[in-house]
Amino acid sequence: MKLYADTANINDIKRLNELGIIDGVTTNPSLVAKEGRDYNEVIKEICKIVNGPVSAEVLSITTKEMVLDGIAYSKLHKNVVVKIPMTAEGLKATKELNGKGIKVNTTLIFTPLQALLAAKAGAAYVSPFIGRLDDISQDGMQIIQDIVEIFQNYEITTEIIVASVRNPLHIRDAAIIGADICTCPPNVLEQIIKHPLTDIGLKKFLEDWEKSRK
Repeated sequence: MKLYADTANINDIKRLNELGIIDGVTTNPSLVAKEGRDYNEVIKEICKIVNGPVSAEVLSITTKEMVLDGIAYSKLHKNVVVKIPMTAEGLKATKELNGKGIKVNTTLIFTPLQALLAAKAGAAYVSPFIGRLDDISQDGMQIIQDIVEIFQNYEITTEIIVASVRNPLHIRDAAIIGADICTCPPNVLEQIIKHPLTDIGLKKFLEDWEKSRK
């Protein structure tokens, strides 16, 4: 399973990229707004750091405007993937951008059937939001299971990006189910690096080594 960083913070992206654990980045207007920087400049800088897909979300809601945004984003870098919301206008934009050879990541998906529609419209990626479903007492991970099964049934090549990840258990469950990608906040990715027994074991090894040298 591929891991993406869900952030627009350049320092976090550089740190995670140096570890060799991320395969791409996803962003959205909210994440970029937190950085207080120009949207396009942030996207271009991320593309210079990470050699993988970088999702940039459109800032419009009509098909015509989404297509224009998507074309503009695609010119920023060859690795840019255009994030389009799961709406009727978004589906039309997805079809049109796909026809132009521009990859689309359909976002704000909350049901397996929305994912199916996005795939049929030509999305290269679908992003179901599991954390937000958990927040309203629905089983977010179940829709990942359902999407994986549906896509396997019909040999759909659209990749599934597990989004709105809140904790390491989400990552583990997504990997067990067989999702293609999990996009995670930097702090969640860093949580899975550490374990107290690793720290205890390392300390013991070093102590034993020092004793052997006396």
